[in-house]
Amino acid sequence: MRSPILLLHIIAGTLGMLSGFVAVFLRKGSRRHGIAGKVFVIAMLSLSASGVYLAILKSQPGNILGGTLTFYLVATAWITARRTDSAEPGIFDWGALLVVLAVAASQITFGLEAAFSQTGLKYDYPPWPYFFMGSVAVLAVTGDIRMLVRRGVSGTQRMARHLWRMCFALFIAASSIFLARPHLFPAILQRTGVLYFLSFLPLLLMIFWMLRVRFTNAYKRRGPVAGPELSLSAS
Repeated sequence: MRSPILLLHIIAGTLGMLSGFVAVFLRKGSRRHGIAGKVFVIAMLSLSASGVYLAILKSQPGNILGGTLTFYLVATAWITARRTDSAEPGIFDWGALLVVLAVAASQITFGLEAAFSQTGLKYDYPPWPYFFMGSVAVLAVTGDIRMLVRRGVSGTQRMARHLWRMCFALFIAASSIFLARPHLFPAILQRTGVLYFLSFLPLLLMIFWMLRVRFTNAYKRRGPVAGPELSLSAS
């Protein structure tokens, strides 16, 4: 508990959770929303990077993959928000594709190895977490390839790309705290299902915002300043 990296991991996780939920519920495009979004990005990158470091020290390949995927999701979502609709992919996007492709292949491989092992486990995890996270990584790979082939992403597609990646990263952090460590919370929260609700709330919010972005005019193009407005609307 005296490890500076562990202390950073705990602080970053707390800030990431708080700022993430604050950013989701604040009015999109407001100054406070922008500040909360920046805190969330910094906290989540610190959380995932320190988590990967700690997982390497503890020889936990599953957590290494989870932390790497979280870092990738936040970084690519942030880059998507920072760019304008006319911006073309660069070296960062090709590197990110290689990273998430490796994560997807590893997750699926570990899932198959767990399914066919005598214990039904791989590095202390059953098959389904590997397949679940692997499916998310495959979805991200598909989105990256589509963006690279089309030489960019714009409009509501850019918004959707930014949105689901941020929200899913928040879900990973929430489930890592509320589901994986329920003993840290009062017994009443464990009995009433509040921890489950808080864990899956980011996914519910993701669905809500995806539907709003796709099927309403709230986040359509708004003239020459569409890019900056879109970048603030779903951080």
